[in-house]
Amino acid sequence: MPTPALHSLHVRPVKSLGGPSPVEAAVEPWGLAGDRRWMLIDAEATVVTQRQQARLALAFAEPAPHGGVRLSAPGMEPLTVDAPEPSATVTTEIFRKRVEAVPAGAAADEWFRTYLGDDVRLVHLDDPARRRPIDPEFALPGETVNFADGYPVLATTLSSLDALNSLVAQGDHPDEGPLPMDRFRPTVVVGGTAPWEEDGWRRIAIGEVTFRVAKPCARCVVTTTDQRTGHRGKEPLRTLARHRLTDRKMLFGQNLIPERTGTLRVGDPVEILD
Repeated sequence: MPTPALHSLHVRPVKSLGGPSPVEAAVEPWGLAGDRRWMLIDAEATVVTQRQQARLALAFAEPAPHGGVRLSAPGMEPLTVDAPEPSATVTTEIFRKRVEAVPAGAAADEWFRTYLGDDVRLVHLDDPARRRPIDPEFALPGETVNFADGYPVLATTLSSLDALNSLVAQGDHPDEGPLPMDRFRPTVVVGGTAPWEEDGWRRIAIGEVTFRVAKPCARCVVTTTDQRTGHRGKEPLRTLARHRLTDRKMLFGQNLIPERTGTLRVGDPVEILD
């Protein structure tokens, strides 16, 4: 068995958009630096993701200086949005929890409304250290998260994806496989492990950073969305429902909470501590 190592890193500055895959990234208490500090909301100030707008898969966001973001999408002129001053906030709702965020401004709102054809706004998480606590059932007091679904870091493994794709090939929709890792939108991807080994992780170290494993990641319709076309299929949810169903949740990957900050680099060794 090869030595487990960090295979890739993925930063997505705007929730549900694409983003860069750097060779190194700083780990902050609430996630990778620059990851998911922006998100879209609808007219009721509720989060908008690929669950509602599959076309978000085709848009791309990359970090810009001083916390800004540069947006691009098919048919759209690129737009750079500066991090707004936190002079006024809006109360948003993300998965039934209220979070204060800062409006990005009219130019960003108009860009996304033109692209999606819907009444949406872009908002920024100005202070992740205090704006959004992690579910206290799985977190320590004071632990917070960016605009990720629930936890600072999502880890997946290459071997488990290979195992899942083997199951997809034997299922009702083999033509949809093999599925790429971007369907699962991980933050870190680990190579050199046995399939589904991550199910038993409790604490791990990646290079100089240690993480507590909070819980497995329950998957949704976003995983059925081709991140290059925006088209939806049946997989991997059909196969996960048959082979990876626990408490009515279809599982793939593990949610991590950093125990300390540091820098991750592709190729870093991964050690299972517990």
